[in-house]
Amino acid sequence: MNDKKRLSVFLNGLIAENPVLVLVLGTCPTLAQTGSVIAALSMGIAATLVLLCSNVVISLLRKVIPDTVRIPCYIVVIAGFVTVVQLLMHAYLPDLYEMMGVYLALIVVNCIILGRAEMFARKNGVLDSALDGLGMGLGFLIALLAMATIREVLGAGSFAGIEIPFLVDYRIPILVQAPGGFLVFGILIAVINMIGPKAGEAKRRNFSCAGCPSAAVCGKGSCSEKNEETNAKDKED
Repeated sequence: MNDKKRLSVFLNGLIAENPVLVLVLGTCPTLAQTGSVIAALSMGIAATLVLLCSNVVISLLRKVIPDTVRIPCYIVVIAGFVTVVQLLMHAYLPDLYEMMGVYLALIVVNCIILGRAEMFARKNGVLDSALDGLGMGLGFLIALLAMATIREVLGAGSFAGIEIPFLVDYRIPILVQAPGGFLVFGILIAVINMIGPKAGEAKRRNFSCAGCPSAAVCGKGSCSEKNEETNAKDKED
């Protein structure tokens, strides 16, 4: 890839292919860890580190891993990095470790990380895979921080645990509860769709299921054929 394409790979994860607000992946930790800014920041950084490292390793091993067992191999690699992050946080950041609870371990099965391994890292070089992992990780982090800021500021009258005096008496407690998480999540997705509906739709179409082993038998026509038809229509328009 040239520098322009590499920049595009990095930037795609921030907005155009934001894993949370556009592709709607990783919703479990997104809803669970955005009640406070500190928890969201911790989850975002941890997931970004795991995503970056796993993308690099999987790209390095892409010609060695047998195709028939690639998914289990990816999970082993991801689990290894998650374990390292867990041990480091347990040793040096015990309060954050307790705050994140089971969701830290669940990074292993985060569909964003496994999805990027399957869709990108196994097909591209180390540098490109690192940029993809970093871009997607930062996109995940940005989405978490946006949700957490809205929920904590309006729902708890504080930011990162620091009380905001003029908002204390005007808190909306439901925002830091589960229903509030779904509400803010939906609003942010709507905002992203309003900002770039055509670009977002095109990205979702192209993302599709190119790496899916069942792509050729999922209907009357394959996913790739349907995408080619859709892309052809878009070009004609």
